[in-house]
Amino acid sequence: MQSFILSRRRLLAKFSGTAATLLVAPQALAWVVTKGGSAVRLSDGVLTIEFDSGLHSRISRGGTVLTAMEPGEAIRLGDEQVIDRFLLLDQTHENVSGAHGTGRVHHLRGTSAGRIEKRVSVTFLDRYPGLALLDVRYRNTSAAPVVVTGWQAATHDLLAHTDGAWSFSGASYPDRRDWVQRVSPGFGQHNFMGMNASDYGGGTPVAVVWRRDAGLAVGHIDTVPRLVSLPVSGQPTGTRIAISGDQPALLAPGASLDLPPVFLMVHEGDHFRPLDAYRRLMAERGLAAPAIPDASYAPVWCAWGYGRDFTTAEVLTAMGKAKEIGLEWAVLDDGWQTSEGDWKLNSKKFPRGNADMKAFASAMKAGGMRPRLWLAPLAVDPGTDLLRDHPDMLLLDATGAAQNVSFWNAYTMCPAYPPVVDYFRGQVRRILGEWGFEGLKLDGQHLNGVAPCHNPAHNHARPEESYEKLQDFWKALYDEAMAINPDAVIEICPCGDSFAFHNMPGMNHTPASDPTSSWQIRLKGKTFKALMGPSAPYAGDHVELSDRHNDFATHYGVGAIVSTKFTWPHDPVNTTDPLPPGGIALTPEREVLWRKWIALYRANMLPKGEYLGGLYDIGFDKPESHAIRAGGAMHYAFYADTWAGTVTLRGLPPGRHRLINSFTGQPLGTVSGPVASLPARFEHFLVLAATPLNQKATA
Repeated sequence: MQSFILSRRRLLAKFSGTAATLLVAPQALAWVVTKGGSAVRLSDGVLTIEFDSGLHSRISRGGTVLTAMEPGEAIRLGDEQVIDRFLLLDQTHENVSGAHGTGRVHHLRGTSAGRIEKRVSVTFLDRYPGLALLDVRYRNTSAAPVVVTGWQAATHDLLAHTDGAWSFSGASYPDRRDWVQRVSPGFGQHNFMGMNASDYGGGTPVAVVWRRDAGLAVGHIDTVPRLVSLPVSGQPTGTRIAISGDQPALLAPGASLDLPPVFLMVHEGDHFRPLDAYRRLMAERGLAAPAIPDASYAPVWCAWGYGRDFTTAEVLTAMGKAKEIGLEWAVLDDGWQTSEGDWKLNSKKFPRGNADMKAFASAMKAGGMRPRLWLAPLAVDPGTDLLRDHPDMLLLDATGAAQNVSFWNAYTMCPAYPPVVDYFRGQVRRILGEWGFEGLKLDGQHLNGVAPCHNPAHNHARPEESYEKLQDFWKALYDEAMAINPDAVIEICPCGDSFAFHNMPGMNHTPASDPTSSWQIRLKGKTFKALMGPSAPYAGDHVELSDRHNDFATHYGVGAIVSTKFTWPHDPVNTTDPLPPGGIALTPEREVLWRKWIALYRANMLPKGEYLGGLYDIGFDKPESHAIRAGGAMHYAFYADTWAGTVTLRGLPPGRHRLINSFTGQPLGTVSGPVASLPARFEHFLVLAATPLNQKATA
């Protein structure tokens, strides 16, 4: 191991009152002693972290300083004392090689009055320039026990810029707020990764803030979800980002507290690059989306337009129209069951029980469609047979109260209790194996995260097991489905939540999950293309939820799978959701538009292409811009209420390219790569295809 230790006392004695530098390796480490300056400078050539003698730190990207010198890490003790300054004692470094490839790790050690020792390890990875892994440990070096009531790490204020800043937050809230937001004066989100309401919680443990020129990202890379927060807030000097925890810990003399492993990244552009790096890091640690079957990309029709009061005749009739206009999946939604929990067939719709449901799935397939069935795992209604016979399945808090699922007035079952896992594996076998459905729509805001479970019947080692093992529950259901049908589509739809990354190995399809606007569909699409990969099978959810209730352009332009819940030949008499103005029936006028977009989708299959999320900044670039490489062409999409000006085509291969308006088929001339500008005037959207001149033109 190549390493060295420099005593701060010896170094100060040697260079007191002077500025001195000891270079150890190119772009790796420099010791600098200056009055009021840094004591240690670590860099990979892109990201630079400077530490002063009190282990405060400053972040730079290239030659641009992004933060002030500030306490990046701190702990709070039981006496409400906050310790954020530690006298730097020594430093070592060594080369490393492991799951993330080769790199260099630097170990810094400091002390607070001989009471608490702090160790920080900073690892730069050769394949991730601009990113560092931080491992932080606190050790009680006193003779008495110490109670730690909270901690924070990677806490930095991205210095203010005249153009302001944007943020991405991976936490879930019941108001279903945007994941990407402009940072305005007074802006602040705690971004707790646990429950922020009885049935809204979990998420992706990453926060990103960025200016027009540079940004900061922080997150934890543990393969188990942790009950941490990633607060983002507007400050007088900039935008603050951090990761923190407040679970108490008692440290006996000599005992240590290890924080979750953290990554810190500097970048340009929006949140796409940090989330893409996070995805790759997690895959190297063994947590990744599964292989995607081709069926995941097939366009979707869902019977939810009829609500819970559907009839099987209505569904089969409308399904025939869906097949005729080019859709392939038919999803039977909520309403086939007697209750959430028992999952018995509604005898009014399926009077012969299993025989009728098998016949219904067979009729869907005979009509040329792929059948998918809705299910809300982990929800159980009061008064059900299951709850009467198995009250032990409930997730209970410390007072013995159940966790509510508000949408169905139900309770949450514990995903870490083996009988619950076995019960829902049985439901998967029944739906896919016995009834013959080819996919599952797993639905509900309660799917994303659960509270710690205190049910004594479960014998949890710790209450947090319920939260940590939710990912194992989804993986168990996914594996059960794959054992029955390796091409089955398993969709998780955590209604309005910010999707929990750790659940991703249990699904091969995800929707926009009840978007409140076309903007949400697009920002969620960009986010999923980073978290699942540039060809992620992300569906735009029912187009009726988009702006103007027909914004297929938003689905198409971000590489989302087109989806709709129209009814036919008329609006439903009764429906669970209120109908928008004009209803949702597929009128002749709508059918023309639906057919056009579905045909365009099928012709180019942009979700299978490579979404190039690093080319445009969803916050600062105007108009909002997206690009996808597919079928030998570059596809661009631009969005604004109205636009009259220039649009920029980035990422073109060298040479001349023929431009076509993908929606109208209108030729738009030729341009040269790698970057071109085009005068444009449009309302709502413009979608283009750029094809090399030596290649046949395509829409």
